[in-house]
Amino acid sequence: MHEFTPEIEKVAQEILEYSLTRLKENPPLDGPKSEEELFAIVGNTITEAGLGGSETLQLFKETLAQACISTDHPRYLAFIPSAPTELANLFDLVVGASALYGGSWLEGAGAVFAENQTLKWLADLAGLPESAGGVFVQGGTIGNLSALVAARHHARAQHPDVNRWAVACSSEAHSSIQSATEVMDVDLIKVPVQADGIMRGADVKKAIDSYRSEHTDRDICAIVATSGTTNLGIIDDLPSIGDVANKHKIWLHVDGAYGLAGLANEETRKLFAGVEKADSFIVDPHKWLFAPFDACALIYRDPELGRQAHTQHAGYLDALTDSDDFNPSDYAIQLTRRTRGLPLWFSLAAHGTKAYSDAIAKTMDIARTAADLVKAHPNLELLREPNLSIVAFTRKGWTMTDYKSWSDKLLADQIGFVTPSSHKGEPILRFAIVNPWTQVSDIEEILATL
Repeated sequence: MHEFTPEIEKVAQEILEYSLTRLKENPPLDGPKSEEELFAIVGNTITEAGLGGSETLQLFKETLAQACISTDHPRYLAFIPSAPTELANLFDLVVGASALYGGSWLEGAGAVFAENQTLKWLADLAGLPESAGGVFVQGGTIGNLSALVAARHHARAQHPDVNRWAVACSSEAHSSIQSATEVMDVDLIKVPVQADGIMRGADVKKAIDSYRSEHTDRDICAIVATSGTTNLGIIDDLPSIGDVANKHKIWLHVDGAYGLAGLANEETRKLFAGVEKADSFIVDPHKWLFAPFDACALIYRDPELGRQAHTQHAGYLDALTDSDDFNPSDYAIQLTRRTRGLPLWFSLAAHGTKAYSDAIAKTMDIARTAADLVKAHPNLELLREPNLSIVAFTRKGWTMTDYKSWSDKLLADQIGFVTPSSHKGEPILRFAIVNPWTQVSDIEEILATL
């Protein structure tokens, strides 16, 4: 099992051939099957004797892979798609084949060095100080949780007399913020937003003042601003929120899992003025920075505060914790860590930053054109002008049942994958355009079914 036998070499060639075919050819859209359907086809795949590598690969290629929707398909416009570059995908093979461990400098110095250069690029784009740094974690949920844990740890050290802590965020914030507060057992303050969905400093101040007046033994350890909501791409008013956070000496975390990738383009970067005030922020390269799943960049203004919150101590870890080396595991809730930032580093280093800027600009152009096509469609109404690459709209006279039926048929006909969402209690549709392969013709083909 741990020998590179002629049989393993044969399977290796088959896997590489399949991987290259998947990269070179247009991805299939495909779609899910029920558990009963899959079991009827493949049966029990885990057996005492094993199926053999070639047979198992065929089983995956012919059945299991085809029961997965390709997130990099140009007409996959639901949720937030993925569009990794070919080089990022190829280097992911290297990461897997190399058995790299990214938790410590001792074991992964070269890999950590490369990841840190990538993190520095992001921190510099955000205007954070030279000392800023962080770590790649599994995804935005883990990134947000890790940042908020660090925020509370810092607040506890500053104010040991506070009995309970709270996190303030927009009522439009990502669900992971509420999840994080439940895991941390802290209060959640949902700040009401105005009609445009933007959280502003005045809204935050009012919510903070109200909470403090009602709970004299409690306080706020973090304010979470969103830079590009998942549903509509809304960017909170970072300058005014940052001012409130600074005045009240509250940690400011910016959830930019989707939107902050726009920092890589000079024009869209202007939309994020105020992010330089953040004590921490996240961005998911597997969304709009063309990296494979799963990767979230978590960056601290002062990494030492992250280290103080997250460093784990144990006898067998003394060799790491007693050194002055930069150990990525010290900056988030995870210990064991894949070097998930390397595919982005490789692609970024190979292609250069201009290629990334151009790719983001292309998706923005497609989004603006899509919005114009929606406005020109007799049956559709644009919900709002997109300020990022999410285009939200409604179909006149449709209920949620109508939207779901249309979505199911769209996928069944292999035209596209667009799931219904909701806004202010009403059903909507949205195109999340982060894939440079998506063309205007793809948008037109989907809109023609409405």
